[in-house]
Amino acid sequence: MWKATTLDRWMEHRISEISSVKPVVDEIIARVARDGDRALLDLSRQFDHIVPDFLRVSTEEVQDAYNKVDAHVIESLKDAESRISRFHGLHVPEELWLDEVEPGVILGVRTTPLERIGAYIPGGRAAYSSTALMCTVPARVAGVGSICCCSPPPISPLTLVAMDIAGVDEIYAVGGAQAIAAMALGTETIPPVQKIVGPGNIYVTMAKVLLRDRVEIDFPAGPSEIVVLADGTASPEFIAADLLAQAEHDPRAANLLVTTDPGLPGRVGVHLEKGMRDSERAGIMREAMKHAGYIIVDSMKEAVAVVNQASAEHLSVQVADPMSALREIRNAGALFLGSYSAVACGDYASGTNHVLPTAGYARTHSGLDVHHFCKRSTVQMISREGLLGMADTVETIAEAEGLPAHARSVRVRRNPS
Repeated sequence: MWKATTLDRWMEHRISEISSVKPVVDEIIARVARDGDRALLDLSRQFDHIVPDFLRVSTEEVQDAYNKVDAHVIESLKDAESRISRFHGLHVPEELWLDEVEPGVILGVRTTPLERIGAYIPGGRAAYSSTALMCTVPARVAGVGSICCCSPPPISPLTLVAMDIAGVDEIYAVGGAQAIAAMALGTETIPPVQKIVGPGNIYVTMAKVLLRDRVEIDFPAGPSEIVVLADGTASPEFIAADLLAQAEHDPRAANLLVTTDPGLPGRVGVHLEKGMRDSERAGIMREAMKHAGYIIVDSMKEAVAVVNQASAEHLSVQVADPMSALREIRNAGALFLGSYSAVACGDYASGTNHVLPTAGYARTHSGLDVHHFCKRSTVQMISREGLLGMADTVETIAEAEGLPAHARSVRVRRNPS
């Protein structure tokens, strides 16, 4: 099960399964577009084997959820929310900045939050209260006007409490690709949103990709994945613990070890077996580990090249000099430097976001943050002096392009009649 692999083989596993579900997701989207709420209820019966009494979760149900969650857990969620707010608050852009770049020419940027966003919160195999926080706290910090969440029924009381702590405005008991379609297209009950964020299975991820012409999305965020970059100084027990932590998410999770130490994979394998024997989620782990593997390279330079090509969702750097490696790493959703930077800390409480691009999209996309919930407009204020300074350039290029009205719009200001 724990075996040597190639980067091409590991990456192929991440991509191939997503494309295979397109026909099913196309049909789900068409049903929601045609039948609205009725399609959501029918699909809930088909896939979740439950039909909620109401699609929208009531305020009373949310408040009752607090009675079903341990008080210490509630305090931990509040602490996590505070840490996530603190980190994301550091990155809130200025509402407006202006700079006089030359006499009579003032340029700047006006940043405004989106008016309404939707977040998909997975369910099923676990209660993802942390994902509810990660998806919605940055939106609230950014100043989004209205935040709605969809999650498969029945929604765990733990997740409902997290949504309430985060300040979510609307909660809907709808899961799967149909939830993405509902938020993108709108139904009788669920008003459409401007943008959809959040991770999900391959059906959810495909729905987000297919609906990008109707709604903006964060990025494809499918089944969890981790790459561990390690040398001979790394703890095999710590590496195994991080690999299994991601493997327990989903049978399709993708795990990879890249190392310069030929003996390390064998030592890690011993701890993997022990960890799976002792876990109540061993079945999920073992299925995920069928797609896992390790790559042994000759140098740290070669190892860094491999992880840059892998462009993983999570990259754990467990080497003697992690800062030197960091300077050469370009592609990763989130980096965890050093043996004690457990990936689970980023999943829950360090404050960084755990909603990250998967399947190689970390090569071009950043993880979820406040900037995903804002849009920017450039601003320019030009006086007559400023106009005169650039008039010749504008008129010359406009005439060369064969757009004389553009040139005249400047010329008339230079020499008004």
